[in-house]
Amino acid sequence: MDHSAHRTGAAHDRTAQDHTVHQAHAHQAADQAPAHHAGHERGPVTWGAAAKATLHCLTGCAIGEILGMVIGTALMWGNVPTMVLAIVLAFVFGYSFTLFAVRRAGLDWKSAIKVALAADTVSIAVMELVDNGIIALVPGAMDAHLSDALFWTALLGGLAVAFVITTPVNKWMIGRGKGHAVVHAYH
Repeated sequence: MDHSAHRTGAAHDRTAQDHTVHQAHAHQAADQAPAHHAGHERGPVTWGAAAKATLHCLTGCAIGEILGMVIGTALMWGNVPTMVLAIVLAFVFGYSFTLFAVRRAGLDWKSAIKVALAADTVSIAVMELVDNGIIALVPGAMDAHLSDALFWTALLGGLAVAFVITTPVNKWMIGRGKGHAVVHAYH
C-alpha cells in the first residue's frame, strides 16, 4: 500500500491549518491595532477635543498653581519662591492627573510616567508661562494678600487667558499625534 499520497495530503492539510491560524492572528492584531493606536493617528482635531484636553490639563495646573500661590502668600514668602512653588506644584498636579488615569488603564509606573510627560509637558509649560507672566505683569498682583480681590482676579484671569492660548497649541499637537493624543490610546 502506498502511503505517500496520504502523508502529502495530511501535510498539506496541516499547512493549510497553520496558514488559517496565522491569518486569524494577523486579522486579530489588525483589528486591535487601530484601537490601541487611535490616539497616534494624525488628522483633523475638533476644537472641542482640544478644549477638553486643555481643560483636563488646566485642572491639575490650577490646583497646583492656586495651592502654591496660597501657601507662598500665607507664609509671606517673596515673589520668586512663591512663583517657583506654584509652578512646581502645577507640574506635579498636572502630571498626576494623567499619571493616575493611565495607571488605571493598566500601564506600569515607568510607562505611565513616560505617557504623562509626553502628554502634558508642553501644555503645562505654555499654561504656566502665560499664567505666571500675567500675574507678574499685573501691577500689585504679586504683593496682594489672599483677602484681596486683585490676588484672585489676577490668578484666575491668568488661568483663563492660559486656557485660551493653550487650546490651539493642544489642537495643533493632537493633530500631529503628540501631546494629549498619546493619552487617548489608553481611554
